[in-house]
Amino acid sequence: MTQQQTSDWLNAGAVDDILHSAVRDDGRIREVLQKARELKGLDMADVAALCHIAAPEQIEELFATARRVKEEIYGHRMVLFAPLYISNVCGNECTYCAFRASNKALKRTALDMEGIKRDTAELVRQGHKRLLLVAGEGYSAANGGFRYVLDAIAAVYDVTDASGNIRRLNVNLAPFDVDEFRQLKQAGIGTYQLFQETYHRPTYAAVHTAGKKRDYDWRATALDRAMQAGIDDVGMGVLFGLHDWRFELLSLMQHIAHLEEVFGVGCHTISVPRIEPADGSNLSLAPPAPVSDLDFKKIIAILRLAVPYTGLILSTRESAAIRRECYALGVSQISAGSRTNPGGYSGEESAAGQFQLGDHRSLDEVVHELSTMGFIPSFCTACYRLGRTGQDFMDLAKPGLIKLKCDPNAVTTFQEYLIDYASESARCDGERAIDGELSGMSAKARKTSERMLARIRDGRRDVYC
Repeated sequence: MTQQQTSDWLNAGAVDDILHSAVRDDGRIREVLQKARELKGLDMADVAALCHIAAPEQIEELFATARRVKEEIYGHRMVLFAPLYISNVCGNECTYCAFRASNKALKRTALDMEGIKRDTAELVRQGHKRLLLVAGEGYSAANGGFRYVLDAIAAVYDVTDASGNIRRLNVNLAPFDVDEFRQLKQAGIGTYQLFQETYHRPTYAAVHTAGKKRDYDWRATALDRAMQAGIDDVGMGVLFGLHDWRFELLSLMQHIAHLEEVFGVGCHTISVPRIEPADGSNLSLAPPAPVSDLDFKKIIAILRLAVPYTGLILSTRESAAIRRECYALGVSQISAGSRTNPGGYSGEESAAGQFQLGDHRSLDEVVHELSTMGFIPSFCTACYRLGRTGQDFMDLAKPGLIKLKCDPNAVTTFQEYLIDYASESARCDGERAIDGELSGMSAKARKTSERMLARIRDGRRDVYC
């Protein structure tokens, strides 16, 4: 796509007009929140109205509605994953990132296949079943080019430990052409994830000063190429703090609407990272448009209402305290026990991470906390492997039928974790959480769950429906 084609659906002027003309009175807010309770999503004008909420009573009503929608669609499930950084070699100059090309103080590492397998094996031993592969944009003939990515994916899937294996690998990688995306799909990835970082063109140009990433339109159209190649689960996101968060939310809505118009389905996930301090980056210490904790919670709540069936991902950039406050507002996937430097899990590399983490807890600690808060930690990967992706997933999700699959798969994968990996205290509280979840299920879902749980307790693994 050319820049002109991109601007056909990514229109900053339209975003500004909608934001400035949004009706902000109590009646309009109540109308939008009532519409959101119908679980059919919101349009850009609705989102713009919610972006202007400021009164405490309106904020609480927003949060209460988000909690209700989250509970209605996702129940108590919380999907867990970990990022797997394989390389911090990068040719881009992103002023907020420790991996940027000019950061000469950073030790550069591109893990070889054995190094990737070591990190993967450590994550498997912790209990992870799904990972997110991450690498800097530094593919070259010297390190194998695009083949390095394909070999890395194969290396992750090749790891089999006595305690399990990685069942699904999602990827967060720099944009590719259509043929390369086809090869990614053939390699067996789950979701292809790419963040525009900021949709505001002048800001984008200011913070991406060199490298391939400087091309705004090549990045903005990457999800089109991925879907043209047959990858129907794509994830998008914004790095909040680069530009006004309200502008970014409405631009996300434009991007989602474009995918729905062209491909019949929008994004599978949206990630909501905020800028965190990064090694040697002054911009990361003083973001151009900082997002307060309250506004961050509003972002999550608004997204949950705007795209109710889209997964919202919260990373360990955020502190444990903020994560706790955000779970019920709409988050459906979280990372745990994360490291953001290549080799960080096996302890063989000492390079600084891509950014500072806010939540340093282990997977077991996060799992334990979730179960005591009323959530069911889920390690499910069934939909990817049974072809319930893209439009097929939405066809089950919107009428509520996916819960008959997701709820049993969540308790089953959680039971696996409790038996194979959990500490004694986490196991005890986790078993109580499973019992409580079963008591609240429909008769059909409970029957399916109990049948699957019996197989797990008898020694079977990877049981799913």
